[in-house]
Amino acid sequence: MALLEIENLHTYYGSVSALKGINLRVEEGEIVTLIGANGAGKTTTLRTVSGLIRPREGHITFGGESIHKMPAHRIVEAGISHAPEGRQIFSTLTVNENLNMGAYVLGGDSATIDENRQRVFQLFPRLEERKGQLGGTLSGGEQQMLTIGRALMARPRLLMLDEPSLGLAPLLVKAIFDTVREINAQGVTVLLVEQNARAALKIAHRGFVLETGNVVLSGPAGELLRDERVRKAYLGEK
Repeated sequence: MALLEIENLHTYYGSVSALKGINLRVEEGEIVTLIGANGAGKTTTLRTVSGLIRPREGHITFGGESIHKMPAHRIVEAGISHAPEGRQIFSTLTVNENLNMGAYVLGGDSATIDENRQRVFQLFPRLEERKGQLGGTLSGGEQQMLTIGRALMARPRLLMLDEPSLGLAPLLVKAIFDTVREINAQGVTVLLVEQNARAALKIAHRGFVLETGNVVLSGPAGELLRDERVRKAYLGEK
């Protein structure tokens, strides 16, 4: 049984069809990446899984449990955390306060919250240095670290990352992807949406290519990296 299974998923924005019956599976322990052009349905897929958008048709199961009708907070409690595109941190809260917001599903379990915070600080030492600083005063790279750290505070089984490298300098992009690898090595399954298809496929186990709300190609990441269609359309090769 897959950790996450999406079957025949149809999602709409009003009358506009954004996902047109997609199917995909994410196995426990994998990094799976979704690649495709803007408007292909990648972000919509993550938003539908996390309960921010309701599908019109189809099923989503997580750990064998149906989740597509659950409210978003219940999906977090079930073990899925979503680090959204554009970071969306709380700019007027400190780093520590932002992290605490990510741990709200743990209630008042201060010992577990402190333990989770230390795990985040081990991954992102810069956040510990900035823990009393307002989120809005952080650099772009630091804000991205905070977005991922906040998502990890709930101790998810599945971490969904939407465009973690967006707007970052190349050196920071490498650091973020190295950290994603480390998070996965610690036992967290990752579903990654990323415009930098080459970097995403290099760290992923498998990938899915989306075009206009449809999965048009899937397979092991190494095979997709070598696929002529992927190389021409998404890797900038002729």
